[in-house]
Amino acid sequence: MILSVRNLSKQYATHKALDNVSFDVPAQSIFGLLGPNGAGKTTLIRTITQIISLDSGEITFKGERLNPSHIPAIGYLPEERGLYKKMKVGEQLVYLARLKGLNSQEAKKRIKYWVEKLNMQGWAEKNIEELSKGMQQKVQFVATVLHKPELIILDEPFTGFDPINAQIIKNEILELRKSGATILFSTHRMESVEELCDYIVLINRSKKVLEGKMDEIKKQYKNHSYKVRCKGIIAELPEGMRILQENRYENEIEFVIQILPKQTPNELLRFILPQVEIYHFEENIPSINDIFIQLVEESSKSYA
Repeated sequence: MILSVRNLSKQYATHKALDNVSFDVPAQSIFGLLGPNGAGKTTLIRTITQIISLDSGEITFKGERLNPSHIPAIGYLPEERGLYKKMKVGEQLVYLARLKGLNSQEAKKRIKYWVEKLNMQGWAEKNIEELSKGMQQKVQFVATVLHKPELIILDEPFTGFDPINAQIIKNEILELRKSGATILFSTHRMESVEELCDYIVLINRSKKVLEGKMDEIKKQYKNHSYKVRCKGIIAELPEGMRILQENRYENEIEFVIQILPKQTPNELLRFILPQVEIYHFEENIPSINDIFIQLVEESSKSYA
């Protein structure tokens, strides 16, 4: 594990931001840090980046207790813009790279690489305030990864991007993992979590609600249901099978049908084939968004 969080707690006056949170981030993975607004994600990130101190618990980085010597090995892209608005892009990137330990020559070499890679030519002499939100976010992304950190923390990295540039950054995140980096990724965009993350942890009301490997979590929350897209009406089902959802289209109907754990999809097919013409049949695996909503609602009720 590149990062381990153990029994982490943090209190602000009367508000407990983190309550005994523990999880592990495997090396060279993309790890999703999920939770609704106010769950404690930002506080957690700020303890890992050593912006704020923790009240109790321990964070270890590559087996060592987290300390200031680890700062150069971590890159952090905050949700808020962290750039100097009146400073030119080129000067700012060199300055931020120097803060991370690069000499001027190496910094300029790496900046040139990223400028060409992300189609940022001609930006060097522009002030940050002259750039669009998406352009500023590109600059901030480059500043985060210039020093080749081992752990990259991205907090809502797609803010301000159109779909094309969002996909470009997604591809770069995958390339960074391929080259050996570990990504800690916080976002509200569940479709990005589905696309990118290998592991996730879900926090709600300062407590950990769920942690694990993405595909294993999705299997865990399956409810033995199947999507059937067909022409015709399913008039009846045998005992143990029930229609959960029915969506009507111009010439087709999509049914979501749940069966008992002991029943098989073949049994379902044998029963409905005489009734309808089937165009599509697949297992109904819940999305991370579905699981997120379910668990947040369940855990919030326990506090009510």
